[in-house]
Amino acid sequence: MSSPDDSVARNVAQWTRTNAEFTDAAAERQWSREEITWGVFGVPETSVGSLGDVAGLDVVELGCGTAYVSAWLAKRGARPVGVDPTPAQLATARRMMVETGIEFPLVEAPAESVPLPDASFDLAISEYGASLWADPARWIPEAARLLRPGGRLVFLTNSVLVYLCAPDTGLVSETLQRDQFGMYRIEWPGETGVEFHLAHGEWIRLLRSHGFEVEALHELRAPDDASDPSYYEFVTVAWGHRWPAEEIWVARKR
Repeated sequence: MSSPDDSVARNVAQWTRTNAEFTDAAAERQWSREEITWGVFGVPETSVGSLGDVAGLDVVELGCGTAYVSAWLAKRGARPVGVDPTPAQLATARRMMVETGIEFPLVEAPAESVPLPDASFDLAISEYGASLWADPARWIPEAARLLRPGGRLVFLTNSVLVYLCAPDTGLVSETLQRDQFGMYRIEWPGETGVEFHLAHGEWIRLLRSHGFEVEALHELRAPDDASDPSYYEFVTVAWGHRWPAEEIWVARKR
């Protein structure tokens, strides 16, 4: 039986394997991309507008993985710090720093417990990092602690709808497959990792309880020229044209 505190170790094991299967090989392509994009369909940030001008900002990426998002932000004048608990992912990030000359600090730690000072950052960001794989009851207060007053939190995760339409295995359905009430810690059959999914009302309650004001919720539509995901094959572009498979939350620390 799993314990409520085993998710970090399980997710490190999951992402060690995923790094060997996919993310290490994909890192060169991701780091070389000039445009900031979001999620499995590569939705351009220029069409979303969730980040704004990041030049001169101190940024912490929570659950950075191979740190390509931090690299994108560094190209735009930000000062990022990448935080991730998986050594293999950080090793790939360090390799890419050597290859590209883009350098910034990396910290091996879970987003639930970050060994960095209070009020050190203007922006906290997560693209399928802490936002999906860390316990929100623990990483949201950490994000609030790390941010300066007026700092922003921007994170992308699966939409509530795509979770509700996801069967235990296979592609997302066009009909509801599971309950909304009671969703939180999710263990998919046959998978090592642990995901966390919250309904919109729960996200709002949690963010507000830790001093955030929600500024935007972007429910992403797959671009017309998008292709089906080549590795994270849980949803098709046809589905993503009709319903949001992913969503970006933007909140500001009061």
